[in-house]
Amino acid sequence: MEEQNGYEQLQQRPLDTPSIQWFPGHMAKTRRLITQHLKQVDVVVELADARIPASSRNPELHKWLNNKPRLLLLNKSDYADPDVTAKWLSYYQKQGIATLACDCKTGKNVNRILPMLRTLLKDLLERRKKRGLVGQPIRVMVVGIPNVGKSSLINRLAGGKRAKVEDRPGVTRAQQWVPLGKDAELLDMPGVLWPKFEDPLVGERLAFTGAVKDEIIDTQLLAMRLLAFLKESGYAKLLAARYKLEESEIAPLDGYRLLLAIGKKRGMLLPGGEIDLQRAASTVLDEYRGGKLGRITLEAPEKGDSHDPA
Repeated sequence: MEEQNGYEQLQQRPLDTPSIQWFPGHMAKTRRLITQHLKQVDVVVELADARIPASSRNPELHKWLNNKPRLLLLNKSDYADPDVTAKWLSYYQKQGIATLACDCKTGKNVNRILPMLRTLLKDLLERRKKRGLVGQPIRVMVVGIPNVGKSSLINRLAGGKRAKVEDRPGVTRAQQWVPLGKDAELLDMPGVLWPKFEDPLVGERLAFTGAVKDEIIDTQLLAMRLLAFLKESGYAKLLAARYKLEESEIAPLDGYRLLLAIGKKRGMLLPGGEIDLQRAASTVLDEYRGGKLGRITLEAPEKGDSHDPA
């Protein structure tokens, strides 16, 4: 009973995320790299996670870009709630930001990216044409937080495996130019994360989606927080279907008891019959991140989640 009460108390506060903060030196270096190379590019492609469009955008980035033309990609849209994605697209487009929902792993809408960039750069391309600079490639900078899909995007656009891809944060270590035939060149930049998490819910949502390393997080508490959030956000039906539970069973459960119920249902038992909470937590997080729970978005503009600047 004491253990249960302890978990219930933990669930009353957001996940402790100070240890997930990016080092200030890393952020300063990334800012220098972006501003240093900005004059070399014509347009910036910013990747965000369609499941957390606001939380996965660095709030400082718009200051660094200095009015450079920009295309915002809501990646991993196949994992996100399509109705909520439509709301985010409308929200950003009303702010004058060209925005596209895509999925770089499956290739969904990736073929629309270069045409959209040409439209954004229509005036520039016309000026180049008048000066006889036809055929000069469009130079594109690609930015985004770790694990948002930059390498998958580059590989898709390049038509082959040009950048190292791993489903964990921090694999892209340095900037690299990638040619896209004769029409464009892509400059990949290191992952850009928040300098600090002023809103603890932002850190929590980044942790839910795997944008930070599980090794520095209490993954049991993280899974409990995720389950509680999903239940309270109208996704109980998806949880019931995935874990073969009745919605009436789920309704009275907090995150801790819901994780216990899932572990029990899946037969995740330790010697002596105790439920293996760590294994259950890892399963829940892996299945959410892999889209096995269904199409889920964790924030919506009408809920006040659009805290990020244009």
